[in-house]
Order: sequence, then C-alpha cells, then structure tokens
Amino acid sequence: MGFPKDFLWGGATAANQCEGAYREGGRGLANVDVIPAGKDRYPVMLGRQKMLAPDGAHRYPAMQGIDLYHHYKEDIALFGEMGFRCYRMSIAWTRIFPNGDEEEPNEEGLAFYEDLFRECRKYHIEPLVTITHFDCPIHLIEQYGGWKNPKLIDFYRRLVTVLFTRFKGLVHYWLTFNEINMILHLPFMGAGLVFEPGENETQTKYLAAHHELIASAWATKIAHEIDPENKVGCMLAAGMTYSYSCNPEDVWKGMDKDRESYFFIDVQSRGYYPSYAQKFFQREHIQLELSPEDQRVMRENTVDFISLSYYSSRCASADPSIDTTAGNAFATVRNPYLKTSEWGWQIDPLGLRITLNSLYDRYQKPLFIVENGLGAADTPDENGYVEDDYRISYLREHIRAMKDTIELDGVELLGYTTWGPIDLVSASTGEMKKRYGFIYVDLDDEGNGTLRRTKKKSFDWYKKVIASNGEDLD
Repeated sequence: MGFPKDFLWGGATAANQCEGAYREGGRGLANVDVIPAGKDRYPVMLGRQKMLAPDGAHRYPAMQGIDLYHHYKEDIALFGEMGFRCYRMSIAWTRIFPNGDEEEPNEEGLAFYEDLFRECRKYHIEPLVTITHFDCPIHLIEQYGGWKNPKLIDFYRRLVTVLFTRFKGLVHYWLTFNEINMILHLPFMGAGLVFEPGENETQTKYLAAHHELIASAWATKIAHEIDPENKVGCMLAAGMTYSYSCNPEDVWKGMDKDRESYFFIDVQSRGYYPSYAQKFFQREHIQLELSPEDQRVMRENTVDFISLSYYSSRCASADPSIDTTAGNAFATVRNPYLKTSEWGWQIDPLGLRITLNSLYDRYQKPLFIVENGLGAADTPDENGYVEDDYRISYLREHIRAMKDTIELDGVELLGYTTWGPIDLVSASTGEMKKRYGFIYVDLDDEGNGTLRRTKKKSFDWYKKVIASNGEDLD
C-alpha cells in the first residue's frame, strides 16, 4: 500500500527565520524582528521583558535570517531539484500591511510573494502557506496590545481577504496560525503579548487565544467563499504526553497536559469550546466574550485538515522532583527510554505514530505533518559538504513510523514537510549552529558568512525518498 500517490513531500520554513530584509520592500517592524539572541531571548519571548524596538546592545538574528528574500529563486530551484511536491512557508504580515491596520495593502509585498509562488509553480511545487507564523506588527502591539485586543480579528480578516483574493489559483493550502498553542508558552513570540506588572497572565493568554480562534474561523469562512478549492488547516505543536509511571496521578497529569494543547484544535476542528475548557475558565475566572455571530462562525467554519509539528514526545509526572529536559519550548520530564539530541530534545519516532493516531482518533480529519526534523551542529569539510548521517537516520525512522501509521493504522495523511529543508535561524535559541537543513548555509551565530548554499549528504537521500514515494529509505 505505502504512501498515497499524491502524497505531498517537501520542506517547511518561516518568513521570520529565513527571509531577512526586514526593512526592504516597504515591510514594517514585527514582534519576531525584535527577539534578541542571547540571555534576554527567553524573557522577551515570554512577554516579561518589554522590547518593541531594536537597540544597540543586542543582535536580532531574524532581521537577517538567511536572506531568502534575495535568494528565493536559488533556494526554490534546489527544492525543485530535490523533487519537492510541496513547500510550506509563511507570509510576513508586515510585508502586506506594514503597521497592520492600514486600509490598503503594500503592493511591493504582495508582488514578492506572487513571484515566489510562481517560482514554486515552475517546479511543480504546491505552496502550503502559513498566514501567521508568530508575526504580529509592532504597531498593533503598541497601539492595541496585540492579540489581547479583539480589534485584531478585523485586521486579520482584512489580511486574509487580501491574500485569498490576490493568490487565488496560486495557493490552495493554507494554515491560519502556526503552533497556536505556543501562545501559552512563549506569549510575546506567539501573539505579541507584553505583560504589565500585576497583570493576570493566564487571563491575558487565553483571551488572546480566544481572539485568534475566532479569527481562524473567519479566515476559514472567507477562504471558502473566495475560492471553494481552498483547503484551510490549523496547526498544533504536537507530541503525545506519556505518563512517567502507571501511578494514576501521573496518568492524569499526562492527560491534563495534552488537553492544554488539544483544546485549541477542539475549537478549530469541532467549532466550540469543550466542557473541560469551560470548567477551567470558570475555575480561573477567565472572562471571554463570544457574540452570537462569532459563535455561529466558529461552529460553521471548522478546518478542513489538521497540521502539526512533531519533534518529540513528552512525559509528565505528578512528582515535581523528577528530572526534566528541553523540547520545542515545552519543558518535559526526562523519559529514560529515549535518547536526546544535542539540544536535549528527546528522539522518539514511535511517538510520532502514537501522536498521529491520537489526533486522528480524536478528530477524524486528514492530518498533515508540516514540521519534523533534527537540529544538530553540522561540521562542513573544506568544500562546505556535510556528512549528516545522523539527520538521515532521524528522518528515516520518523518516515517509517509515518508509513506504519498509514499502512497499519489507516490514518489519513496528506503530506510531510521537514523542518527546515535549508539551514535557518532557530526559533527557540536564535542560533544558526542549530541546523536542520538538507542545504548548508554559510552563516554563523554572529551573522557572519558568505550565505553560500551547499548540498549536504541528506540532500540526495531525501531526493531519493521523494522519487520513490517513501519506499527507498536506505
């Protein structure tokens, strides 16, 4: 049986981690631009250290990225050479509306993305476009407070209307918000939230999430009205949470941790807040306004498919003294049965199959893996070539797990886009040395380098995987 004939193999990037050119083409300043490298990175991403403009004391790696803005034709040609059927990328909101609240869009930004999509089409690559990959215009944060303000729903509706209209026929697959559950873990990066002293952070985070969920439903409605061929998905930072032991308290802790993320997809996939979320809001005295119109829009405009990032599973215990490790902004109890990456992320290919089955059982909607990969410190030879057998091994085992999920479990899977097919700035650490790509980019953590692109060993391996539709993994 194997993978479906029309399975969408490819790779995934984000505008704020690769485009650069943060002030070119009429682009405005966004939250993602002013997240610094170094010790202040996490306090800023958490919304507890206010930074709404660059200063002379910090370096801001997203401002440069890997300069895809000027290299996109070269990069997409390399993706085409690998045989990509799909390229997941994102729109920088501030390229389209520099401040976020203008009446008319920035033509130069629209033209850039139109050219990029046409370049994809030249190589028969289907664009999968994330409308908001954490981007929030700084003006909207300063003027309105970011997504804590319901006015952002209208600004977002204006944005998506422009995108769906301008790119009708060029783009058919859309994601509304990247890793929407990240708003709970990195609120400034996820939604432009800056907390004032004494502010109820829990109330603010769930209020902002509420506004994003309403906006997502509106986007789905508008997408289908403008082009019935559009397919709109949500996006979850996924990873099944295991209980550390068979102690029922650990089992409950794992279930509770999963629900913390699932509630977003419950709303986007089912159209209403689940009972456990409503009880949580009551206990925490969280106030959410939901007009009859918004309620109707949410119920009638659920997503067509569910996309996810998967890097590792998670583990939970009721015992706070048990050792923890890192993982995509989610600190997790260390699982003694798993190996970890250089950055402490646990490696669990079977966990991908478990996660996919859990999501499919819960929602019965097509799934799309839009991020999966291994961040590692690659060492190139004198020609820039990297023998990244460790990356090939990681991806091979995850693809095998994915194949089992389709063949043995009957899960409907639309595609697989690895993170990221070309080296780019790490979202979690701001580093370049934490590399994911099949293509090496000559750039270091200080922003120095030629930006030369060089194929790694994994480039030809993934090309073979795609050509064989996932059958040849050696």
